[in-house]
Amino acid sequence: MEIEQAAMLRLLPDLTGRTVLDLACGSGRYCLIAESHGAKRVVGADNSAAMLNAARRAAVRCNLIQAPMTTLPFASQSFDVLLCGLATGHLPSDAMVQAFGEMSRVMSPNGAILFSDFHPALYAQGGRRTFTASDGRIYEVEHYPHTVDDYVQAVEKAGLMVDAVEEPIASKLGIPAVLAMRCKSATAG
Repeated sequence: MEIEQAAMLRLLPDLTGRTVLDLACGSGRYCLIAESHGAKRVVGADNSAAMLNAARRAAVRCNLIQAPMTTLPFASQSFDVLLCGLATGHLPSDAMVQAFGEMSRVMSPNGAILFSDFHPALYAQGGRRTFTASDGRIYEVEHYPHTVDDYVQAVEKAGLMVDAVEEPIASKLGIPAVLAMRCKSATAG
């Protein structure tokens, strides 16, 4: 997550006075970052009630809403910046495409979408998304590997274009660990 967050921060536009959606917010990590970077309004949305409760326990001050990435309960053009960290790989291909359509719909005309995911090269080399529970057991997180081209096609289908890409290398493995992209409207100036 440290590598992923550093990549996302390198792509982060100025958030001062902007409205931000932390999509698939989990424990609210990017809500807190957006607040600390001067966003005027931050909303966190996640499909999991348990993750939203974790965000509340972390003292996240933004509005928290339970919603899936594929059906966002927000008006069109509601947010200047959307942040979506390590979540699109939880979706099968058709749902991932649908999620980008929803992100595009709720993004303001001159807005930006930043997203990150487990890099497909790392997955191809046997890397997996896991976490260790409080009882010490290791669990693998459901993950659908999408190629870089899959993401570019989904972004373009949503009327967006890739503006910048980060693919930081996992130093121990010598291959990219994370894919992070910043997107904007394909019609933006």
